[in-house]
Amino acid sequence: MSQKKWDSNDIPDQKGRIAIVTGSSSGIGYETARVLVNKNAEVIMAVRNLQKGKTALDKVKAGCQDADVKVMELDLASLESTRRFAEDYKKNFSRLDLLINNAGVMMPPYSKTADGFELQFGTNHLGHFALAGLLMDLIVNTENSRVVNVSSTSHKSGKIDFDDLDWEKRTYKKMQSYGDSKIANIYFTYELQRKLERAGSNTIAVASHPGWTGTELQRHVGFIHFLNRFFSQGIDMGALPTLYAAIAPDVKGGDYYGPGGWLEMKGYPKKVESNKLSHDTEIARMLWKVSEKLTGIEYKFFIFSLK
Repeated sequence: MSQKKWDSNDIPDQKGRIAIVTGSSSGIGYETARVLVNKNAEVIMAVRNLQKGKTALDKVKAGCQDADVKVMELDLASLESTRRFAEDYKKNFSRLDLLINNAGVMMPPYSKTADGFELQFGTNHLGHFALAGLLMDLIVNTENSRVVNVSSTSHKSGKIDFDDLDWEKRTYKKMQSYGDSKIANIYFTYELQRKLERAGSNTIAVASHPGWTGTELQRHVGFIHFLNRFFSQGIDMGALPTLYAAIAPDVKGGDYYGPGGWLEMKGYPKKVESNKLSHDTEIARMLWKVSEKLTGIEYKFFIFSLK
């Protein structure tokens, strides 16, 4: 049976819906935001660098006359910035249909976040965990809302060391650390979905990965940057699994989407499987508890206004 070639043309009108896309000044985050804007969603481009964000905003507006899009500052490597973003958002909006946790850092030299966490784990997992927690009251009180966490096939190399989350006892391995942060994204998705179900919410948590997509994210990884010209796909294709996870009607909570081609590197989106370790519910529960403790953010799933 041939694979259905789902693309952005299959996305229905999104008028009346609000989406936050983190890391949307470039790459698949930018493309995700651009497509949603062109489908009439109201989009918040949540970016670390406001100047780059404004340049991206101008590009989006140039391609869409009626664009309902704003840029807001969000540095996921700072809990203070994350709190400030959530507060600012809540002052201006009373609903949130889509939280697309796309931002990330990939294999930089060893460094720490403003709060002392190893940069990749602190940004890719803890930052998004904090953001979703701070916005969860709005999310669960928005009918049919979704949280989409963008992971990677690199999750397959991930194995979280709870005794040394910040790599202070081990020799730092940036590829291993990246894999750890990406399997953390999947644990977070699955555990969040279990909690939403227990709370009786119709919000769903879904994960996606972009396959091998050539983006600015790979600037710290010379060999990948070089191989992009031979193996990578463009951001228009790389954004499709995220958009599918965010919009398609057949998506269920706890699903995981990626490209449907060879080794999930390229192709149109389809449902894929994360590795066996990522389904360990005990690790997921432990990571959740640790994440709440480290961020100081406790999730609340009070559902007020749903009919």
